[in-house]
Amino acid sequence: MALYLVRAIKLTNTIRTTTLLLRSSNTQTRNISQFLVSHNQLTPRSQNLTPFCSFDFLRDSRRGFAKGKKSKDDSGGSTMELAPDIGPSVKASAASQMDAAIVALSRELAKLRTGRASAGMLDHIIVETDGVKMQLNHLAVVSVIDSKTLSVNPYDPNTLKALESAIISSPLGLNPKVDGQRLIAPIPPLTKEHMQAMCKVVAKSSEDVKQSIRRARQKALDTIKKAGSSFPKDEAKRFEKEIDELTKKFVKSADELCKAKEKEITQG
Repeated sequence: MALYLVRAIKLTNTIRTTTLLLRSSNTQTRNISQFLVSHNQLTPRSQNLTPFCSFDFLRDSRRGFAKGKKSKDDSGGSTMELAPDIGPSVKASAASQMDAAIVALSRELAKLRTGRASAGMLDHIIVETDGVKMQLNHLAVVSVIDSKTLSVNPYDPNTLKALESAIISSPLGLNPKVDGQRLIAPIPPLTKEHMQAMCKVVAKSSEDVKQSIRRARQKALDTIKKAGSSFPKDEAKRFEKEIDELTKKFVKSADELCKAKEKEITQG
């Protein structure tokens, strides 16, 4: 009988302990549930879906890379847009080269003596003084007294003899005379043979400068041709037309200079 009472008491205690544990578990479960519900209500839905957020991040990153590739293509397109800007710079370079050819022609023609006095006809003469070689126009001022006479006034009177010697030695055929501290250089009339020889020199100079102008033209066209597909065909045609017009303009200038010099030679 006593044994049954002991077992009954143990069983009762076990039931009480189990009941208390179940109540405690239910309370904790209820608290956790309430916490999760309140957290879901306070937190945006997108923050609860961590795996999906990661997926969205990867998807957005992939889109970002795709956009970057597109912008790269856009930058390639910007190169296409910059190509037409080559034209003005190439044209300016061609014009500069053609202009330099005209300037060189003018200097060469100035060296040719005619029957008319010209202040620039002595500029190219090289004078050696004190072991130093310099152009005459750096040592003296040349002025025109009349259509047949030049005056040479040295900056330093001590260079007068050197100036005289250099002028006599030049191919101009001049024979200056000392007049105080200056030189007087009469311009003798040209012979028929001299005129013909000078006209041939002018014709040769004209052809040389025209070749220089055409080389500048071809160089400009080759530069645009090398640009290839990056330079639109319509732009290339327009550019070629502009370069041709520029070439004609400078060739015409060369012709005018040479014709004027020939007239100066033949008519004195």
